Amino acid sequence: MGIFRTQVTIEHTARKGARCIVESVMVDTGSELSWFPADVLESIGIERQFRKRFRQASGAVVEREVGYALLFAAGAWAPDFVVFANPGDLTLLGARSLEGLNLVVDPVNKRLIDAGPLPAAFVSASDPQRLCRVG
Repeated sequence: MGIFRTQVTIEHTARKGARCIVESVMVDTGSELSWFPADVLESIGIERQFRKRFRQASGAVVEREVGYALLFAAGAWAPDFVVFANPGDLTLLGARSLEGLNLVVDPVNKRLIDAGPLPAAFVSASDPQRLCRVG
């Protein structure tokens, strides 16, 4: 597929307008989550929520903190987890973010494009008890 980069805007989930534009973010379909420099996330007030372990391409296992943010890329937006990257870590837009944004990689033109209509299953809503049981 080849490597390419894109621009991503990150916004605090609760404070609309608290945004930061990150240039040259590597699109990495091999990475599950998106990684952004910790100081960038902290600058707009994104909080660390939990820690996760990650296996890097080298095989090394690292532990990083994760928070929540709104991500904007290629005309789309979605809420997602973001990894607080340490100095030396790559800045990545991962597969989970791409799926949430409903974007796919155009490998020929090295850009992100709309994935089209989302798949959905049809269930008759004539019996709401079948869909959700309260209590």
